[in-house]
Amino acid sequence: MNEMRESMEAEVPQHETPIRIEGESRDGACVIICEHASNAMPAPWGDLGLDPEQRKAHIAWDPGALGLAQALAVALDAPLAQACQSRLIYDLNRPPQHPGAMPERSETTDIPGNRDLDGADRLARVEALYLPFHAEIRALIARRLARGLSPILVTVHSFTPIYFGKPRAVELGVIHDADARLAEAIVAQADAQTDLAVQLNAPYSARDGVTHTLALHGTAMGLPNVMLELRNDLIADSPAQEAMAARLAPVLRAAMDDTRATPKETV
Repeated sequence: MNEMRESMEAEVPQHETPIRIEGESRDGACVIICEHASNAMPAPWGDLGLDPEQRKAHIAWDPGALGLAQALAVALDAPLAQACQSRLIYDLNRPPQHPGAMPERSETTDIPGNRDLDGADRLARVEALYLPFHAEIRALIARRLARGLSPILVTVHSFTPIYFGKPRAVELGVIHDADARLAEAIVAQADAQTDLAVQLNAPYSARDGVTHTLALHGTAMGLPNVMLELRNDLIADSPAQEAMAARLAPVLRAAMDDTRATPKETV
């Protein structure tokens, strides 16, 4: 079994890439990242033993997140870095040692193609997907810094209205890593400018291990950063995604201005 996986995962076909960057020449303040943009399960990994309905479900990606991220990127004149494969092959918002990077089970669904992966299997996915994805983001940020642009990182995700049978009242979750300034400013601006049910560090927080991308590219570089989580029933189609982006873009602009005016605390 492991020998078959090793041969299947040896390389990514040339026409497949782990990351796509849109609008790199845009000069806005943000860099927008969508790690769970796609539910694609291309060769050499295949469907991981999942049926079509399972591959469409939230376990495989963040429905609506890419459309929202694209609309926000246009509104904010920002580049967008998006993943091109399902997070079940590799969750790019998790480090290689994390159990959720290549999960054997997601919520209530077993993932047969991730069962009993050995070190060689995991390394193949890390080298094919995780390392190039984050190298491209580092390069994107470095090029902007070299041009005198000091980017603000915004990652865009979506979550389900019901989780393990329990409804979620929150509509917009705003999550931070070590630096809370931007997240707190977004919550304040969203409360002032919208009627969305907004919560800080909900439905997840850094304690749940969801801020890996922020820590890697934002915290480590001293850049303001935030993770946006939208309830996916609010961004279920293109018109809803465009409308949500139109609501959130002024919130983000005002919050970024507030963050620039707020000194970062030192310890």
